[in-house]
Order: sequence, then structure tokens, then C-alpha cells
Amino acid sequence: MNDFPSFSLAGQVALVTGAARGLGHAIALALANARANVALGLRDVNTGSDLAREIEALGRKALRLQMDVTNLAQVSRAVADTAQHFGRLDVLVNNAGNGISGLALDVTEQEFDETVALNLKATFFASQAAARVMMQQNGGRIINMSSQAGFVALPTESVYCASKAGVSHLTKCLAVEWGPHNITVNAVAPTFIATPGTDEALSDPAFRADVIERIAALHRIGKPVDVAGAVVFLASPAAALITGHTILIDGGWTAR
Repeated sequence: MNDFPSFSLAGQVALVTGAARGLGHAIALALANARANVALGLRDVNTGSDLAREIEALGRKALRLQMDVTNLAQVSRAVADTAQHFGRLDVLVNNAGNGISGLALDVTEQEFDETVALNLKATFFASQAAARVMMQQNGGRIINMSSQAGFVALPTESVYCASKAGVSHLTKCLAVEWGPHNITVNAVAPTFIATPGTDEALSDPAFRADVIERIAALHRIGKPVDVAGAVVFLASPAAALITGHTILIDGGWTAR
């Protein structure tokens, strides 16, 4: 056998939304480590300078972009600026997202709209903008951030769960529609990962113990690198025949 799988992203360009911290920060660095140049989609372009320097220290190029993903004009401009600056766009990682916690009976219309706009609407329109560029190149990779919450019911997280389930199904729809253009569309669905966004919840000893118990196979809180590795795989030539799929990174939570 002479044709071994390649995990290198040498010569490729990736755009990561929500890149300033947490999973986005780890994913951006992992893509750079795999030899991709990385555009950083930032809600505030004045942030991310340290991350850009870390990427450049790996020998890659970094580009900071103003990209509040709930602002569709900024989304379109960031995609266009990436393609113009680097001459191409090979990988889009729709990482930006968040959600509210609260009983379903107490959720307001504004909270519902904001959660869906950030997690689902932004994913759709960023993918749409990137796909237009990728079609001209005859290929690309789109990787969405779903969640195990899209596969299990989490009390007080009804809207977040629904939006992330929507991301996984949207992933299938876009994969089928854009496959003829050599664009793969996949998603990753993490469990609770130790990031600034989960620190408060996981600092509660009872909650942390319950999460670890529910992560049935491995019984540990996830690390950002656990998610970043799956993203790099899906972006790489090794994943060329995978599309429309959501990889659960849940330590066995949903296997129970």
C-alpha cells in the first residue's frame, strides 16, 4: 500500500469563527499546527493578538477579522476578506455559539431568538458565504459546532438543545446539496469541555460529579484539544469520504 492517509493541511486556509478563546482558540492553533494558515473570526477585532502571535510562531500566517456572526454583513465581509487576503478559503469552522439556561416555561422570545440566531442562523449564513467561494475552487470543508445537547435532553437547556440538533440536521442537508461541488460538510458534538464558558457550571462540585458520572466510558471532563483533534481530522485529506456526519465527542455519554 503506497497511498497512506494524510492529515496535513499544508497550503490550506482556514477561517474559525469565535476564535478568541475556548474551543475556537484551541481549534485555530491545532489547524495551524497541521500547517494551515488561519483567519480568526472575532466578535471584537481588537482581541486575538496573542493568538495570532502563537499561530505565527508555528510558522503559519494569521489574519484577524471583525466577525460578529449575528451580523450578516460582517459574516460576508470576513469570508470575502479571507479569500482576498490568502487567495482562497479551504476550511470554515463554525465554532461561535452559546445558549441560555432556564426552565422552558421561563424562556422569553428574545432569549429564544438570540440563541437560534447565534447557533443556527449564523452557521447557515457563514456556510452559505463560504460555499460560494469554495464552489469557485471546486472544493472545501465546512465543519460545524453541534453539541451532545443536540442528541440528549438537558433540563433547563431546551432552546440550546434544539438549536444544536438543528445544526446537526443542517449539516446533513448542506452536505447533500453541496457534495457535487466537492464540498464536505460535517459537525462535531462535544460534551462538557473545560473552557472559560463552562468554568462556572463545572465549579459546582455536585454538577461536576454528575457530569463525570454521565460521561459513562471515560469519566473525565473533556479538554479543548479533544475537540480540536476531530476538527483537524475532518479538515484533512484523510476525511475525504466523510460528509453529512456529526462526530460525538462525548466520552461515552450517549452510549449509555
